[in-house]
Amino acid sequence: MSTNLRQTPLTCSGHTRPVVQLAFSGIVDSGYYVISACKDGKPMLRQGDTGDWIGTFEGHKGAVWGVALNPDATRAASGAADFSAKVWDALSGDEIQSFQHGHIVKSVDFNANDPHLLATGSNEKLIRIYDLNKPEADPVVFSGHTNSLKHAVFFRDGTCLVSCGDDKTLRVWDRNSGQEIQKLDFNAIPSSLEVSPDGKIITTTHGNYVSFWEADTLEKVKEVKVPTQVNSASLSPDKSMFVCGGEDLKVYKFDYDSGNEIESFKGHFGPVHCIRFAPDGELYASGSEDGTLRLWQTTVGKTYGLWKCVDGVQVALPDPVAPPQAPAAPQAT
Repeated sequence: MSTNLRQTPLTCSGHTRPVVQLAFSGIVDSGYYVISACKDGKPMLRQGDTGDWIGTFEGHKGAVWGVALNPDATRAASGAADFSAKVWDALSGDEIQSFQHGHIVKSVDFNANDPHLLATGSNEKLIRIYDLNKPEADPVVFSGHTNSLKHAVFFRDGTCLVSCGDDKTLRVWDRNSGQEIQKLDFNAIPSSLEVSPDGKIITTTHGNYVSFWEADTLEKVKEVKVPTQVNSASLSPDKSMFVCGGEDLKVYKFDYDSGNEIESFKGHFGPVHCIRFAPDGELYASGSEDGTLRLWQTTVGKTYGLWKCVDGVQVALPDPVAPPQAPAAPQAT
């Protein structure tokens, strides 16, 4: 495999405003999928390994801030500035349920161990859990944050929640008691939160730092300084590397064990707001202020998805399928 191949990201067009969050499904018979949240109010579903557009979920009346897919990619969820969280049929695109909130919904997450449970985090400083089998029932509410929520996700096999917010804290909640059981304080607002696929490591970003925490004890495993204000980071499924992006428009790749930067790439034309590894670790996706989602190959020179390599030479990439009448995406030079 040639080592002088150039990283060439796949550019996914279609959104008309900044892409602020993204999420992958698990791996199913038909591959895996990625959903993107955008300030244009229209979350989009794509084939995960190619970036090909599948459909757009239409119904929100404001910017969409948070998105999620359930593990088998049959349901999608979104949270928006219209004060609602919506659940969608990911196969038909139909809206199934809508849950009204008192303020902007920033985060949504399905419980992987019990997918009929949906968690939301909002600018009301509250986390809610809805039972999708009993949509008329009142949600379970967790209160304690003193400012708006940024992220709230299930972890510890769905028995707990971990959240972060503008109050510069990360908090762990026990679902059975409804109580906060652990807390971390930061000196800057934690901008992103990810739980590793095996549930053992929490990845956070704040200021110029990417931090890794032992999921049970919240003991800091390591912390790496990045050359820019970092908005999002993701640890590879095999924990060999992590990727991150922020205000300087670059996507960075670091060795996890040593904390050394491996490489960085330019491609976006605006700050990077979100970044996530695919469930098989073969690529990672980034979303940006420039309105695009870009897919980056973990191992350049490997034939995967739309990337083709023949005799050590990378074949010209086709563009991913875009929505009808999608604006042309700017290309990096």
